[in-house]
Amino acid sequence: MKAQKQHIIKPARGRLLISEPSLHDFYFKQSVILLAGHEAEGSFGLIINKPTNVKLNEVTGEFPQFDVPLYLGGPVKTDSIFFIHTIGDYITNSLKIMDGLYWGGDISVIKEMIILNQLNSNNIRFFVGYSGWASKQLDQEMEEKSWFVLKTKANDIIHSNPLEMWSEYIKVMVSDYAVWANFPSDPSMN
Repeated sequence: MKAQKQHIIKPARGRLLISEPSLHDFYFKQSVILLAGHEAEGSFGLIINKPTNVKLNEVTGEFPQFDVPLYLGGPVKTDSIFFIHTIGDYITNSLKIMDGLYWGGDISVIKEMIILNQLNSNNIRFFVGYSGWASKQLDQEMEEKSWFVLKTKANDIIHSNPLEMWSEYIKVMVSDYAVWANFPSDPSMN
């Protein structure tokens, strides 16, 4: 995971939002969010560093047996499953987020690939809910300095340890906050 100290990068599709250490919102505390869209009408993405202890098949019977963790994607539409993957060439109707990484697509193809053992946690991740912002809302949060923005690559998203992502990015991005990277998310558990 390589990051550079960058303060002037603007939000855009395929960039990461790294929550500022003092952000204490339930969903967004110590979060890394992949922006899948950032337009005048609003923005949306997924929290990519919060796997749950729940497996995909435990929450839906609509998929063949597939032993992968379900991630907390955000507070919007928490009754729905969303997914990102590296196989956009094979899945129709996928939205390209960046080179090598896609959002959604034809769910019947996903199910068939699961049956054929062609998918694993190295090429697809599933999320409950997503993160969304109305028009200008994310811009306002940027002005409030709630987020740092970082450019990244698909490999860094899929192959990084999600539980270490936030602290690793904080350490390399903002030296003033490096000490925060080692704090537990719940100080009472220290």
